[in-house]
Amino acid sequence: MKYTIQINEGPYTHQASDSAYNFTKAALEKGYEIFRIFFYHDGVNNATRLTTPPQDDRNVITRWSELAAAHDLDLVVCVAAAQRRGIADADESARNGKDADNLAPGFRISGLGQLIEGGIIADRLVVFGD
Repeated sequence: MKYTIQINEGPYTHQASDSAYNFTKAALEKGYEIFRIFFYHDGVNNATRLTTPPQDDRNVITRWSELAAAHDLDLVVCVAAAQRRGIADADESARNGKDADNLAPGFRISGLGQLIEGGIIADRLVVFGD
């Protein structure tokens, strides 16, 4: 079974990111393939490296980065949603005349075509959040 995962909610305002992470981790442990994880709407907030939760709380962004590195996952952040919420990699920052970037390791910015491709190639598209 091959999955594409879509996450539409932020990391600390909704259960969607935690549920998606746990689903992805369990699927990988069962030997299933994760084709792509697409962060959309407020879900793009899962990709900012500037999030600093308290030490006794989970670091959602670091968990995604570490899972991506361990399993070579494709973490894609919607460019339009990211721009609206101040999430940018170095290229997007330069292109838009900004002086900083904040994309966490393991994430990349791209367009909705990546979500469409994921839906076509995967056996299932699983959406977390509204």
